[in-house]
Amino acid sequence: MSPTQSTIFLTAEETERIRNTFRSRLQRCKDLAGQSRFSGDSKASMRQVAAVSFIADITTAQRQDSIVAFAVGCPYPPCTLLLCDLQPIQLCDLRMDTHHRSRVLSVRRVAPVVKLVAFSWTVVQDSSGETERFEISLHKLRYGYDILESGSVFEIKEPYFTLSDEGHSTLRVDHPSDIIQSSSASEIPQEIEASSTKTTQMYKDEGNAALKNRDLPRAHANYTQGLHLVTTNGSAQEDFAYDLFRNRAHVNLALHRFDEAKTDALASLTGREDKKALDSKAYFRAGCAAHGMGEFHEARRYLQEQQRLAPYDKLAAASVKEMESRLREQATGAYNFKKIKAGLLNGRPRVDAAKFTSNVAIGESCGGRGLFAKRRMDPGEIIMVEKAFCAVWGNEAEALTAMTYDVRDDRIRVSPAGLCRAIVEKLQNNPSLVEKVMDLYSDYPGLGKQLIIRDAGPVIDTFQIHDIVARNAFATGPAYSGDHRGGDAENNNMHESTGLWITASYLNHSCVPNAKREILGDLMVLRATQPVNASEEITHSYDGSSDIEERSAALLKTWGFACSCALCIVEKAETPALRKKRQQLENEASAFVERNDVIGAKRVSIVKARRLARAIDDTYNEGYKDLPRSARQGIQDWLAEATSR
Repeated sequence: MSPTQSTIFLTAEETERIRNTFRSRLQRCKDLAGQSRFSGDSKASMRQVAAVSFIADITTAQRQDSIVAFAVGCPYPPCTLLLCDLQPIQLCDLRMDTHHRSRVLSVRRVAPVVKLVAFSWTVVQDSSGETERFEISLHKLRYGYDILESGSVFEIKEPYFTLSDEGHSTLRVDHPSDIIQSSSASEIPQEIEASSTKTTQMYKDEGNAALKNRDLPRAHANYTQGLHLVTTNGSAQEDFAYDLFRNRAHVNLALHRFDEAKTDALASLTGREDKKALDSKAYFRAGCAAHGMGEFHEARRYLQEQQRLAPYDKLAAASVKEMESRLREQATGAYNFKKIKAGLLNGRPRVDAAKFTSNVAIGESCGGRGLFAKRRMDPGEIIMVEKAFCAVWGNEAEALTAMTYDVRDDRIRVSPAGLCRAIVEKLQNNPSLVEKVMDLYSDYPGLGKQLIIRDAGPVIDTFQIHDIVARNAFATGPAYSGDHRGGDAENNNMHESTGLWITASYLNHSCVPNAKREILGDLMVLRATQPVNASEEITHSYDGSSDIEERSAALLKTWGFACSCALCIVEKAETPALRKKRQQLENEASAFVERNDVIGAKRVSIVKARRLARAIDDTYNEGYKDLPRSARQGIQDWLAEATSR
């Protein structure tokens, strides 16, 4: 685990304003809990949404740079029942700040959608004609479409009726699986209304047309409806089924739905001699899906089948060769880092590489789980290499850094909300990955790690994802060499670059770590900084500050523990005046390194650097004999390179 680097700075007044806003809302919710819903003015609601929608449209640019804030720490589980097992409820039956368990509310959107950075809202109407505000918080997109805008009829599972952050009564959805778009709305791109007049050919043609126009959700829906029609008409349309499965596999690849893409591709295999070219294409798509999931043995097997059916296809041969490279990386930990870094220079931060984790194992550590060495490793040796499960860079549209007020400890923190959103969408698209992520440590257990499928989709507890990201995400740094937008406040980018690495999340903290990480795009390389023995726990530093007060505050605020290692004990015994003097010298050394180029360093600069290093050394006493002296590290590194030249 490692901190993400904050790029938002708030004054004490702004911090207190955010805290008071959420405290006030939570108190009002508590006071109103259980009270009957008050029937509002439908026309007034429509006028409000129209006005707010207009203002929102003309202030889009301003909103993208505004500070988003929301409360956390009041989690509730998503519905785990099937839609058919829920009992209907009407708006008039709702009660304030209540989760209406075992109930379902059917509504139709009757107003434009107000699309804000962190949530969207509109006005909906039930079958009795009653209207109410309805919002989806944070996880509001599906395949690039706003969920509220992409449909008009919705089923809200176990509706939550509460107050919005602005104090308006509202229906609120936090878990994407709690809202289902009704197939009766023909304008919904994810669902295509069944028609008795349409043929399988028509669905296929309409799907192809949508694919050509890059309307992937609509293409997927047409192919799906065509396949449904094929199953009802029997084997007479077998060839249509092969074509539709193959085409839908292509769409699923584009949507990063790798689970379904692989299933569709394999379902499209005919095994017929006269269909070898099409089967070759199907194997290629199955291989791409397996590649996307990091299943390189499986990917190679499918691509070899493609090559067998199309022996003169150069792309097939190249794809097999690429998978063999991934498998070598996975087995040996030998990477072409020169090639990887060249790719970063060309602006490709998502590295095509396998993970190498055969040197490590997850085991029981003090107070939880940790990462342990399976063999001895020397300083500088690669311990593990891992590709991020999910990464979002600050310069990407998906990035969103928010302030969160946690009611559990009354603290305000920076949260990589965009990463949370991206992880939830990836899990929705690929349910087979759910248990790997949900097994990571979090303060909120949620639904546990078990995969739950309801109404043809996985049930994802978004509050559990938030806590997993808060405890396990890493800052990635710039997207590529020369790009300083990721997490660089000086470039006026308020969104930080963050990622989640599954295996690396098990690394525990030490102020005297035996490993250090380097991040190349979305690839993390962990190397030993001192000898590591077999069965020894591998640690790294969550916070690299050389000041004990800063480091202790960060560890307590972000991870909730106080460190009592040997380094912390020695530093706490020092006087504040001594620590202040060391900090001043470290700042002076940092400024020196920044001003003086190590290439062609003059003798007078080297002499000054040595003097600074000695002055920093003089602030350390005998208690530091076997402990790191991090304040001098920067100037020592500069000296080592300058004198070697």
